[in-house]
Amino acid sequence: MNEHEKLRRLLEMLIFLSSGLRYTKDEIIQRFNLSERSFYRYIRTFRNAGFIILVPKEGRYFIDKKSPYFKEIDELLHFSKEEAYILQQAIHSISNVNLLKQNLIEKLYALYNSERVADTITKMEHSKNIHEITKAIKQKKRVLLIGYQSANSNAKKDRVVEPFKFTSNFIATWAYDVESNCCKIFKNTRIASVKILKENWNHEPFHVALPMDVFRISSKEQTEVKLKLSVRASELLKKEYPLAEQFITIDPHDDCVFTAPVCGFEGVGRFVIGLCNDVEVVYPRELKDFIKTKVKNILTDSSWQ
Repeated sequence: MNEHEKLRRLLEMLIFLSSGLRYTKDEIIQRFNLSERSFYRYIRTFRNAGFIILVPKEGRYFIDKKSPYFKEIDELLHFSKEEAYILQQAIHSISNVNLLKQNLIEKLYALYNSERVADTITKMEHSKNIHEITKAIKQKKRVLLIGYQSANSNAKKDRVVEPFKFTSNFIATWAYDVESNCCKIFKNTRIASVKILKENWNHEPFHVALPMDVFRISSKEQTEVKLKLSVRASELLKKEYPLAEQFITIDPHDDCVFTAPVCGFEGVGRFVIGLCNDVEVVYPRELKDFIKTKVKNILTDSSWQ
């Protein structure tokens, strides 16, 4: 094994042991195809570098998050799509003749697209599910989402799906739902556990991730909206939804204007209702009607009285 491969394996093992889960020696050896001698050499390397790996309790190893270098690595790898956009904007402000610009862009995309950051940006109880889904995507296998909790009915049900893509920050999984015969987003926090099935994908031509708007709502249909914002609303919009900044302009009257396509009115509607005194809906009329209906339902809801 060359030095590049050794370094790659060392970094993968570092992230694996930092996930918050605990693994036996045999599990680690099997996952990384190590000899027992190499396993102990890697553990010794981590300890010598300052990472805390305690004598395993019940035979399970993990890297303690109190390790002096853990925070630095965690902050480096914790990279969301919105953070990537902000960094991208900063990088593109550099002159095109600067050779550092392209290097920065390549490093940014290399970090952001890496699936190995899953362990550091998902909670411990969801990390195993993310690993199984990642494995299924690579192997093009169907999975059984066990005990998936529906947001509409609140009922739990097992779903057979063909996962093919994660949304930013591994918040959800795009998958083809075999029962419904269509692609859907499944929130990873609502999955009890994941089982990889023997069946291969059977609907790959239909694996299409739908557009997602700046309010993180996805839909096949999109509608353009235009909002007039106060300075306060504009700043809050950029802070809560950083991707919205690219759609904000200043009109001749020095008003902040947000014009963008949205995938339904739920996301933008919540924002407008929350800042009703600072936002004016210019168009479409359907968005105004949607907000009026929402407010009316709140006012007539007996639980608010």
